[in-house]
Formats: sequence, C-alpha cells, structure tokens
Amino acid sequence: AFLQEDATALDFVLTLISIWKLKKRIEKVESTVSDVIKSAPLDVATKISLEGIANKDRSSIRAASKRMVFGREGFRDEIMAKLCKPPSCSDKCYSAIGIYGVSGSGKTIFARYIRDYTEEKCKEDKLFDIIMCIHVSRTFNVDNIFHEMLKDITGNRHSDISDREDLKDKLQKELCDKCFFLILDDFWVEDRANKQLTELLSSLSVGKKGSKILVTAQEEMTARVLCAGKITKMPELDKESFYKMFMHYALDPDGEYEQDGKRERERLGWFIAEKLLKSPIVAVIVAGQLWMNGDDIEFWKNTADHVKFVDTTWDILWWSYQELPLDIRRCLEYCNIFPRGISLTKNQLVRLWMAQGFVKPSATEDMEEKAEGYVKKLISCLFLEPTRMHDYSFTIHDQLHDLLDKVVGSDCFRIDNERIEKEEGPSRIEKEEVWQGYVPREVRHLFVQNYDAELITKMVLGLKNLRTLIIYIVRSDTPVEEMVIESICKRLLKLRVLIIHFSNTIYEDHDKIFRFPKSVGQLKHLRYLGFRSSAWAVFLPSTLNKLHHIQQLDFGCMSIVNPKFTGCLINLLQIICQFCDFANIGRMISLKTLPHFRVRDEEGYEVEQLRYLNKLRGTLMIDGLQNVKSKEQADQANLAVKEQLTELYLVWAHGDGTRCSPKDEAEVLEGLCPPVGLQSLTICCYDGSRYPDWMVGLQNCGPKDLQQLHFWRCNQKAPCLELETFRHLRELWLIYCSWDTLPDNMENLTSLKLLRIFKCLNIRSLPTLPQSLEVFELDGCNEELTAEHANWQKNKDMSRNSIHKTNDWDSAPFNCSYVRFMMTRLFLP
Repeated sequence: AFLQEDATALDFVLTLISIWKLKKRIEKVESTVSDVIKSAPLDVATKISLEGIANKDRSSIRAASKRMVFGREGFRDEIMAKLCKPPSCSDKCYSAIGIYGVSGSGKTIFARYIRDYTEEKCKEDKLFDIIMCIHVSRTFNVDNIFHEMLKDITGNRHSDISDREDLKDKLQKELCDKCFFLILDDFWVEDRANKQLTELLSSLSVGKKGSKILVTAQEEMTARVLCAGKITKMPELDKESFYKMFMHYALDPDGEYEQDGKRERERLGWFIAEKLLKSPIVAVIVAGQLWMNGDDIEFWKNTADHVKFVDTTWDILWWSYQELPLDIRRCLEYCNIFPRGISLTKNQLVRLWMAQGFVKPSATEDMEEKAEGYVKKLISCLFLEPTRMHDYSFTIHDQLHDLLDKVVGSDCFRIDNERIEKEEGPSRIEKEEVWQGYVPREVRHLFVQNYDAELITKMVLGLKNLRTLIIYIVRSDTPVEEMVIESICKRLLKLRVLIIHFSNTIYEDHDKIFRFPKSVGQLKHLRYLGFRSSAWAVFLPSTLNKLHHIQQLDFGCMSIVNPKFTGCLINLLQIICQFCDFANIGRMISLKTLPHFRVRDEEGYEVEQLRYLNKLRGTLMIDGLQNVKSKEQADQANLAVKEQLTELYLVWAHGDGTRCSPKDEAEVLEGLCPPVGLQSLTICCYDGSRYPDWMVGLQNCGPKDLQQLHFWRCNQKAPCLELETFRHLRELWLIYCSWDTLPDNMENLTSLKLLRIFKCLNIRSLPTLPQSLEVFELDGCNEELTAEHANWQKNKDMSRNSIHKTNDWDSAPFNCSYVRFMMTRLFLP
C-alpha cells in the first residue's frame, strides 16, 4: 500500500508520475556543477533600485550564462590538435592534457568553450561518443564525480544509487567501448596514489582507445598528476582581445546610445580596461556593473576615477561587495555556508533568505518577489553565475568565496566533515571521523557536511545563537536517531532553518515512517523545516501547530501522514511533499505551493477550502472529486482566479460507487474552469455525460494557451470536443479512454507535436492528423485502427516522410514511448 487504503490504482499512477517529476527537481538541487569564472558587480556612486532590474532580468540572465571567449582561437586550435591526435601504443585507452593558471585566469570558461566546440565537431567528425565536463573542487569525492559523469552521459544523476561499486558498474556500462572526452575542471589532487583518484581512473579503463582527459588546475604540479606529456599555462589575453571582451560585457547590445555617448563610453572603457590587471574575472565584474548602469555616463566616469587606485583583484572584489545594498549583501554572505562548487537554485536561495528575515519588502511588495529581485540583481552584477543546464541554478566563483571567507567572520560556518577511506585488513572501508576543528560559539548559520551523531552532540547542540542548521548529507549507511532530532529541537531554540537531507531521497524504505518528535513545537522561531529522507512518509505531531511563523515545509518525495493541523499556520507559504491530507487548509491563505488536495465528504475537506487560496502557483492535484456533487460546489474552488497555476490534475476515484450521475458530474467539471494561463491539464476517471463549455469553445474563458492535455480513463463514447479551442496544444494523451473516435478537426491543431494513444480499444479509425505532428505513440489499441483505412495510410505516409525518417512503419523506433508505456503497465490495472 502506498497512500491510504481507499487510494485507487490511478491515484497510484499519478503519484508515481509526480514522484518522477520531484525526483528531477531534487537532482537539480543536489547537483555539484562546474566552477564559475566570474561573478560580481561594481556599484560605485549610485545604488541601483531593484525596480530598475525588472525589465532587464531576462537579458541579464542570458548575458550572464552565455560567456563568449575572446583571443583564444590559437590556444583552442592547439588543444584541439591534441584532442584529435591519434592514440599511442600505450596500454591505457585514454591520454590526458593539462592546463594550469591562477584563479580567475579563464580556465573554466575556456574548458566549457572547448566542450561546446568539441560537441559541434562531434556532429561533423564523430570525434567522441561521450563528452563530460565535471567540476572537481578541493574536496575531491569520487562518488560525486561518478554521479556527475552519469548525469552528463544519461541526463540522470542516479541519486538513488549510493553504493560506490554499483555507481562504478553503472558508469562503466555507459563508457564501455565508447570514445569519451572527460574534462576535470579545477583539479586539486596532488598525489597520483590518492585512493579516490585511483578509483576514478580505474573506472575509465573500459573506454575506447583514443579517449581523452582535459585537466585544468591552479598549480602546475597538480596538472602534472594526470598528464605524462607537456602541460600548458593558460595564456594571457593580448590588450586588444582583453578590451573587446571587456566592452562586450560592458555595453548593452540593445542599448540606444548617441554617437558621442558611445564614443565616450569606448574611451572610458579603454582606460578602465588598462587598469584591470588583464584578469578576466575582474574585467567581467567591472563590465557587469557598467552594463547595469549603461544609461548613466557619470557612473562610467566615476568608475574610471576609482580604478586609478586599484592594485589587486582583491581591491575590486572588496569595493564591489561594499557597494551592494545592505540587504543583498547579507543574502550573498549567507551563501558562504555552502561548499564551494555546489549548485544553488533560485527557489532554495529565496526561501532561505526569507526564513532568515533578510528580505525587507514594503507594505505593497510581496516578500518572495522582492527576494527574487535580489537574485536577479546578483545575476545581473555577475555575483551569481547561472549553470549551463538551468537558468535558475547558480554557482559562486572561488575568488568570491575567498572574499566572503574574510568578510563574513564567525556568523557563517561550514563543517567539512569528509568521509575518510581506511584500509582494514585486505578490504577498504569508508569511514567518517569526528571533525576535530573549532566551531565559533557565536556562529549563527551552520552547514554540516555528512551527518554524524557524535559530532552533532559534541559540537552543535551547545551553539545557543544558531539560526540555521543544514545537515547535508545523511548517507544511507548512517541512521538518524530520533533522539538526536529531539535534542536539536529542545536545545537549539533560536533556529529559523532546520534542514536534514539524505543522500537517497527517492524513497526505498516503503514501510518506514519517520516520526518527528513532539519537541519540534518548541522551535517557536522556525521558518523553514526541511527533511528529505529515504522513508516513504513522515509523521508530524500536532505540536507543529505552535509554529506560527513557519513558512516552508519541505519533505521532498515523502508523504505527510496523520497531520492534526488546525489550519492556524497562516504564514505557511510552501508545502513540498508527495502527499498530504490537511484539514481546514483554507485558513492558510498565504499558501503558494500545495502539491495535492483530496476532497472528502467531511468537514474541513470540502472543495471550497480552495476558495481563498488564490496565491497557489505551479502544480496542483485535486482528487476525490466524486465527493463534489454540483456545479455550485465546484464553483467554490474558484480555480479560474488562481492565475499562477501552470499544471492542474482533476481526479475522480476509479470505480467508486458513491459517484453522482454523469449529468451532474459534467456540471461539476463545468464549475472547475481553470485559469486562462494554465499550461497543462490532466483529467482522470471522468464519467460525465459531456465536456464543459470552456473546453468546447462555447465560453470565452478557460485555458486558451494550453500546451498539454491528458485524458486518463475518461468514459465518454464520443469526445464532443472542439480542440481548436486549444490552438496552442502541443501534447494530447488518451490513456484507457472509452472514446470511439478522435475529434474531426484534429488537423487544425497546427502546434501539436505529440499524440499518445494507449489502451483505447474503441477507437477504430483516425481523422487526418496535423502536419505539425512529430511523434505518434500508439500501443495496446484495437487492431482495426491499423487496417487499410484511408486516413491511416495518409498519416502513415506523413510519418514516413516527416516524423520517424523510416521506410518501415511497423518497425518505427518508438523507443522512448515504449519505455514510458511499459512503466504504465506495471501500475495500471
């Protein structure tokens, strides 16, 4: 059993779909990504208001994430020649190339540039089968590297695999007989005999001859650890290339400058660039601030006056940091508790800053929007560097961490409690030794790497001023004792943030429920409670009702069971979990994230509980809709005004005998009209006699820009749908539906890319499908559907010509679709 005893098989499937999506989000948060080559603003005489950023945030994020490379063409060709060099007679399947240079000299950006350039070459010349770019960091951890390599190869970090040997086996299966190109960026290992390095290199032995490794490091000797041949120092940019790079980031390409104004900026830019020590990171820091102040020529002049007195990179970083607004400076300082190289997401930062009270909105401002403005400011000024994969995931450059180490003092602290490999007899085991350092007694924000009960007991429980405690991670071989959690709740009474994150957050302990102690109610100041465990559920005590300031409940993929809430958590903004069942949730009027709401035929669980939750955003699943008996009741949900919802699931119970008539059920769906901006709609187990007016174009409402429309177990013979209402539709799914035909106007869905039909046994013919269709997935349907029908032949010909690029329809490689459908078969009755 997964949820409660009355859960249906379809509920189970939808839960699994939601878990899969949550798993992807978790993997983004857990990722440790590449080092960043630049970050920071230069805010001289004027402070920039956050309001001024609003119209620039898209372009600024784009500008920050798409770094261009200047003056490196010759160096690129030199490295590419080495990459293309035929393999030697060495026993190894790979050879290594080394680049070294001081921090901020452009190694990371150049490594990414080589990766992107090589990917383009691979399309033409088939140079490598696999390309991986991994940020190594000072805390060399082969498990993390294996996870990141798998992510680059498969798109999946495989966080559910915690055993190193299993990880290695999985990786070697992917690398076997493949010619790979592995970039190890920011390499710090100085001893080739390092056991974890040996483990990494042994995993590469299955590759194909001609594979290559590119190593970047700050020290020459470090780069030599892997490189048998000559290594190369990162060359300095010549003056002209440095100036071009600087002005590229300083001038807004969309800016409208008068001719004299542009010439003056170019003159000032040349003067400023000459003073920046030919350091790429310094150039981008200063240029980013000039870009933000592109309309203010006085700002450029003040910057030119100031750089006359700059002697070191430190001077510019320090100056830039000081000019940040105080609230944003505190938010940036807080980021220093995280390990170097870790990826930080926008939502993660915003929630933590809000919990600590760093965000000070005015009476008319939304706190979360204000915090997002802080993120945009730090991106625009290049203090935060977007990663390659996601615009809302960021890293901080090592030199900025060095700056923050010096200015933050004892407020923020990190315990690098690393796991140590030791030999015991003939075998190698991995252990954690109790960290022996000193924790400042006045520390307010603490990050503990790797959970250890003894360390927590001896060094953390006495920190009376602690506001933040983040324990990342708890490994699968390390149990968390409930008595330790209870001690934290009883002794660290000033905590605003308590987060405990397990290494394997995709639940594996199907019968395990973690019980939070009643003492959690003593944390009167708590704003953020995060607990991501491998258990399937967490039991929250009724004392949680005392946490009147709580803003975030984050339990990842876990379900919340037996929540005896009174609905008094009026400041609660986010509930992140797989399944929850709160009574009187309508009182939580600040709520923005609610993954699931189950309607029951009892007080406190009515659909009208959703009426005033108009700040809800993202995804919402409403099930138990068989307990809504009329359009008037459905109207009480007030879904149409929840403008920030993007994905909606409407679920009736499959086979429930208490349902109302098909006519009344149709009226219920009529009353559940979604907001206009909805992107994805899924309707499950609907038995109504018709589809609502907002779906058939009879009302000027409903989700006009809908991208995805999914029907599961809908029991109408004819769909009676005018899908032209959804002219932007890109995906249409029919799963276990009783429809006997598709709408006649399908060919007018000119944006449709994916059509999926599974186990719809009554459909015996097809209308003409749109020319835009790229993927048609068909499985488990009536054999008559594939008979010699005119439209079937027309659609088949279209697929041959434009979809699958194959001459054999019957052997068309629906690889991706069949994997998904095989998953579905496991759980659908």
